[in-house]
Amino acid sequence: MQLKPLSKGRFQSLWEQEHDEIEQIMLECISETKLVPAHQKLMRQGQKVDSLILVKHGRISMGYTARNGRCFQLGTMVCDSQLFGEMEFFSDYKCQLDIVAEDDVEIEVICGDKLQQALIKQPMFALFFASAIAVDYQDTVDILTRRMLYPIAYNIAYDLYHQYLDDLPVDGFTKCYLEAERFATTDRVYRRAVKKLEELGLIHKDKEEGIVISNLEGLKAYLE
Repeated sequence: MQLKPLSKGRFQSLWEQEHDEIEQIMLECISETKLVPAHQKLMRQGQKVDSLILVKHGRISMGYTARNGRCFQLGTMVCDSQLFGEMEFFSDYKCQLDIVAEDDVEIEVICGDKLQQALIKQPMFALFFASAIAVDYQDTVDILTRRMLYPIAYNIAYDLYHQYLDDLPVDGFTKCYLEAERFATTDRVYRRAVKKLEELGLIHKDKEEGIVISNLEGLKAYLE
């Protein structure tokens, strides 16, 4: 979730009014500030979560590794006051994903005990958490159901189109095998799907920019 006024949802206008107070309550729960070097984990899959992590700036990636060794990458994100660990804080489950710093990242650690007391004493603060978590949950379910129910080529086309619109919650990777993991498939299957879109004249590869849309209207028609 993001420590910013919510851009959608039932309480959107309320959070625009109350944001400064909500942010101040959160900042009072910070226990320490740390610098995490690039490629180190901010949070580790399977760890117990006693504190939340606030990342005001910097790029991170999120991924899951199954027992059989297969990986699913949710994508990368340029943080703008992003908060991690809130789901596990409420559920008391262990951390579900590896959160990895793609750059050197300064993080602020939110004390779980202080946060719990603030949520109990400030109903408005608790309502903000509920609203933000609900939005994130539905965005995540939307990504996962689309990955499961549509062909790989469709998902790649959808992702490229919405990158163009700049309305995706997460971004992709530059390395092909990581992009394959983001679409929950193998490198070979991913490359075959990309080739199909190339043969349809919808995209082309650029050495510097990676995969580029060649025919925007054709891509929109393909998705419809």
